[in-house]
Amino acid sequence: MKNRVYAENIFTSNTAIAVYIALFAMLVLAIIVVSMLDIKKKLDFRKQNNLENAEKDSKAKKSRFPELLEFDAHHDKFEKVNDDSITLAELCEEFRNYVAKDLGLFYSIDDVRKFITSLGVSKTMILQGMSGTGKTSLAVAFGRFIQVPSTVVPVQPMWKERSDLLGYYNEFTGKFNETIILQKLYEANFSNKMFIIILDELNIARVEYYFSEFLSLLELPSTSERKLVVAAAGAPGDPKKMSHGKIILPSNVWFLGTANNDDSTFAISDKVYDRAMILNLNNRAEPFEVTKETRNISISADYFNSLVEKAMQEIELSKKGKGKIKELDNYIGNTFHITFGNRINMQINKCVPIYVACGGTEDEALDDIISKKILRKLESKSPIFVKTHSEELIAKLDEIFGQGVMVNCIDYINTLINNG
Repeated sequence: MKNRVYAENIFTSNTAIAVYIALFAMLVLAIIVVSMLDIKKKLDFRKQNNLENAEKDSKAKKSRFPELLEFDAHHDKFEKVNDDSITLAELCEEFRNYVAKDLGLFYSIDDVRKFITSLGVSKTMILQGMSGTGKTSLAVAFGRFIQVPSTVVPVQPMWKERSDLLGYYNEFTGKFNETIILQKLYEANFSNKMFIIILDELNIARVEYYFSEFLSLLELPSTSERKLVVAAAGAPGDPKKMSHGKIILPSNVWFLGTANNDDSTFAISDKVYDRAMILNLNNRAEPFEVTKETRNISISADYFNSLVEKAMQEIELSKKGKGKIKELDNYIGNTFHITFGNRINMQINKCVPIYVACGGTEDEALDDIISKKILRKLESKSPIFVKTHSEELIAKLDEIFGQGVMVNCIDYINTLINNG
């Protein structure tokens, strides 16, 4: 009997061991199967990824625009900026404090207001003045401030046409020579960021030659109409934002040119001056201490434009101001035979509200824009004639606007007759 029980116990133990071994084997097999499936999944993913990359590389090799196509590959969606809540006056103050404390650059609040106002009035700006007064630095600093680095492009003396800015097709390589300007213009079509392109020493070549098409397109009211010709026609493999060899010149791009007026440069034509806003930087501002916390800001072109629109809706050139401009227009027209057209009138009507919203006054805005847009036309007149009537002109400015109000205008007249 004991032997029988003993044998049954042995049989039961052996059965249990066999069951455990079987279960363990099944568990190991399951782990192996899952691992193999996971490995296969990873291999399939890598294979698919490699195929996609190979396809992209193949497209890039076939495309005339490999750099733009590479940008397409990594930017599927339109990039929107998360805007900080800020007013134009706060924008000026915070920008000035930021460049002073963080970058060690000092500008007067008037110059900062003129800079921001100019961005609101026109997509083109000329920063001119003596070397070393911070023309390029101001434009570069603004890019840092809004966290969209400005693009600095040194103008070359031999530039004559659009291709010098955008590049050209190389028949030997079968590729387009894609310039940094073309790449930035293309990138701007994928975002509502504010893009700043700086044409450094823009008048070392004739601006009205190489920048002519841009000036014409920027005057078109609708962005969709601003089609910039890059290539003569379309071709297979062109970037997705290019149609028939053209891209849109987007409204979120500003062109800022620095200019030196000396014997090594060309005179800037009326066509350019009339369309661009002018910022004269002839003196460095005195250093000042910033006690407040400074910061970079996030601001889109859409939000900046909304601040400009708000200023124009809430503020307008006063009737008194309009009367002063009309009186001055009659005087210089009769005396110097100088007239200014609708474009400059529109700029004045836009400049004043923006400058006031930036924290300035109407008289300051008028003094600035009249000196740069209207009195500048005296340069085309006989220096002797201008000098003869200069005292009368200054007296007229005092009579119309108030004694000593038009400081910039009077400084400009004195500079003009002294240099003339």
